[in-house]
Amino acid sequence: MKEEIGKRIKNARESMGMTKEEFARHLGISGQYLGIIERGSSCLSVEKLKVLCDLTNLSADYILFGKDNNLIQDTKNILSEFTDEQIDVGCDALKKLALFIKTI
Repeated sequence: MKEEIGKRIKNARESMGMTKEEFARHLGISGQYLGIIERGSSCLSVEKLKVLCDLTNLSADYILFGKDNNLIQDTKNILSEFTDEQIDVGCDALKKLALFIKTI
């Protein structure tokens, strides 16, 4: 499990284009310790996990378990691009689809 957490942390760091030293500085740990975490030999404290989540905009569920529960925020971001009328039309279409599926 620690290895998978370490891989997700490393992927987050690399996707941000940061070196171990830069990333570690933001977390308040040493680059050497970050390397140990990324290899899965140790893990972050709860306090440092919160800093990591704030820094990367990833959920603790994703870091710890690989589950992306940002669906609500992602949905809000997508829907913010639509007008209220467009959202209403989409909701009506989904209701009709749900009713259709129930009849199958």
